[in-house]
Amino acid sequence: MDLRSKIILIYGPTASGKSRFAVNLAKKINGEVVNADSMQVYKELKILSARPRQKEYQKIRHHLYGFQDVKKNFSTGHWLKLVNKTIYNIKKREKVPILVGGTGLYFKALTEGLVKIPNIPIKSRNKIRTLHKKIGSKNFFIKLIKLDPLVKKRLNPLDTQRVIRAYEIKSFTKKSIYEWIKNTKSTYEQGDFYKIYIDFPRNKLIEQINIRTKEMIDQGAISEVKRFIKLKVPKKKTASKAIGISEIIEFLNKKIQISELIEKISIKTRQYAKRQSTWGRGHMSDWNKIESNSLNQFLKKI
Repeated sequence: MDLRSKIILIYGPTASGKSRFAVNLAKKINGEVVNADSMQVYKELKILSARPRQKEYQKIRHHLYGFQDVKKNFSTGHWLKLVNKTIYNIKKREKVPILVGGTGLYFKALTEGLVKIPNIPIKSRNKIRTLHKKIGSKNFFIKLIKLDPLVKKRLNPLDTQRVIRAYEIKSFTKKSIYEWIKNTKSTYEQGDFYKIYIDFPRNKLIEQINIRTKEMIDQGAISEVKRFIKLKVPKKKTASKAIGISEIIEFLNKKIQISELIEKISIKTRQYAKRQSTWGRGHMSDWNKIESNSLNQFLKKI
């Protein structure tokens, strides 16, 4: 199996061993590792984002980790622009780009292109959100179907964020979100990629998440949040939504004990891992699924 001419993509739920596998793969095929996780870009969130530590790099060059200020916005569009440049530079050095992370939207933007929808005024967006709150999810979805019939069999009525977004787009642009998507293309051909989806058994993943949560606390996650609080990052910023921040603030305010803190972070992380797995099943059916216990066998075949 010759992967040296490809752009390698590695996706899987949090705590599934993606980063370690990426490093081991890089050693085999002369690769460099590139971050595809939306929280690991922030320099102030090293522990809570489970960013690979320097000693875990094992002399393999890593890119797009811990460079972004938590007070600044960082979108999928920002990442795509940086990753395209990074891929180009890695290939120029005759190395193999290995993108690894758990942010499905990043991979979708890379492989399918980023939908270039005009900015919708905040006034219009707030009006639609108020409508959703007033009439409820069920009635809002019925209104959306009348407005944009194309969403009927494509959108999950319970996916509130995407439902509201579809309504905003159709209302403001007069075009369905799926019309915008149809006209979107990737910079790359599908043959340029080798896509790996790491499938991790749910029960083992829960164990791994519990272990990692305790390790994060031992490594200084509480001190990291104390420093984060001093920065006075607005709650609306993406970095403020990192798993563990609100829970550790509760602990610092003496509202919960350390055992409750660990349990709360573990539960929220498990919920996030479930959403990642759901995304993978829904959007990555054409990816090469590898069982977590078969990763070493995969490496031996290369």
